[in-house]
Amino acid sequence: MSRQTWRKEPPMRAFAYLTAALSALAERVRGDDPERGDVPGWVMITVMTAALVLAILVPFRAAIVSAVTNAMSSVTSGG
Repeated sequence: MSRQTWRKEPPMRAFAYLTAALSALAERVRGDDPERGDVPGWVMITVMTAALVLAILVPFRAAIVSAVTNAMSSVTSGG
């Protein structure tokens, strides 16, 4: 579309673009999108996972560090 053709067209195309953009924005802000997810649920899962990691790490820290150290030394020494 040339520049001159664009100037001859009525401003309806710009109005249509603006209307579509505002409609999409309003739909997004309204929050009815089922793809948005459950944020409080994900926060709870994250906090519970961190608590579980700490609950396992605290009593077994020495054993975990020893196992990781042995694994790293066997990998770096070649076998």
